[in-house]
Amino acid sequence: MAEVKVPELAESITEGTIAKWLKSVGDYVEKGDYLVELETDKVNVEIISDYSGVLTEQKFEEGDTVKVGEAIASVDEAAQGAQSQDTQKQETPNVDAVKAEPAAPKPVESTTARQEEGTEGKGQRPIASPAARKLAREKGIDLTEIPASDPLGRIRKQDVSSFQPEKSHVAPSAPAEKATVAAQDPAKPVVIERMSRRRQTIANRLLEVKQSTAMLTTFNEIDMSAVMNLRKRRKDSFFKEHDVRLGFMSFFTKAVVGALKKYPYLNAEIQGDQLLVKKFYDIGIAVATEEGLVVPIVRDADRKSFAEIERDIMEMAEKARTKKLSLSDLQGGTFTITNGGVFGSLFSTPILNGPQVGILGMHSIQKRPVVVDDDKIEIRPMMYVALSYDHRIVDGKEAVSFLSKIKAMLEDPENLLLEG
Repeated sequence: MAEVKVPELAESITEGTIAKWLKSVGDYVEKGDYLVELETDKVNVEIISDYSGVLTEQKFEEGDTVKVGEAIASVDEAAQGAQSQDTQKQETPNVDAVKAEPAAPKPVESTTARQEEGTEGKGQRPIASPAARKLAREKGIDLTEIPASDPLGRIRKQDVSSFQPEKSHVAPSAPAEKATVAAQDPAKPVVIERMSRRRQTIANRLLEVKQSTAMLTTFNEIDMSAVMNLRKRRKDSFFKEHDVRLGFMSFFTKAVVGALKKYPYLNAEIQGDQLLVKKFYDIGIAVATEEGLVVPIVRDADRKSFAEIERDIMEMAEKARTKKLSLSDLQGGTFTITNGGVFGSLFSTPILNGPQVGILGMHSIQKRPVVVDDDKIEIRPMMYVALSYDHRIVDGKEAVSFLSKIKAMLEDPENLLLEG
């Protein structure tokens, strides 16, 4: 019997959560077939089988946490593909058959043991996974009351989680649990959801950044007239030539690269009592997904054209939305850009994406009256921008100058050709 183990994923990832089993017990799998989808801190990874045979055991349920190197399934290499259906029938009992046939004689169990198994007062021991039995004991739920969603009649952990027992059938619970139930007002319903591993990681990392850095934010505003006029003139020819649209992100990415070259400490990170000043420019672009924010990296942004940057951003955003990002797409960024303006944000203070020491926040473009040439007022498309930085290694003067440099380059886009 061969065991399928969680492979090495990345240096910083030691565990994951089983999001979905792609094969069922009794299925025949070929070497290289996808068995399970694993949700990690950063991306979802599909684990393959290194063996051919029949899947005889799933050692964990969906939602369980597993560690790298841990066995999660068993594959019988001796079984043949044609036998997989028969194997399933033999190894997994059918509920109707169990109900029709008398139960085999069993040793007499103590009352406590019977209560733990959820069989007190019942004539048949329900078929349930160990995780489901454990959760049922914790909730004080009788397993025989729970309908099984599994076509084979096996009660799974999610069946227990979603089960809503009638008040008359609820087993006595601990005092603390009673207090929780009593505090819930039927007129004010609530929904309790389990945080995904990615959301837990986002929460922990943001809290860690707030606690371990001296974060400060400085602001400025940019007159977007020149960039918008340039885009208007060139967007059709740009799309025709490169088959990608000319957006704002390539302008901001080039401006950030130019500013980082002039103020290199914003392209650094702290390692112990040393500064690691990076002489390459891998710019992270924050992308919002249903499961939370991810930051794929545009590699070597200083060496790429506007079209190459726009294409990279478009491809990364699509991979993020379809959950196709790999770990390598997310690792090693030196600076991050986030655009809350696409959601209507006018002003915000972005949080650092550790261990980076700088993040630029873009916001909505709004027309506002602006003093021009000291003697007249014009309506211009303006954008507030924010730079959050780690004050431990970046001084206020340097941060303000960095943001002013970005402003100057975007208000005169020809500078991007020379300095970006």
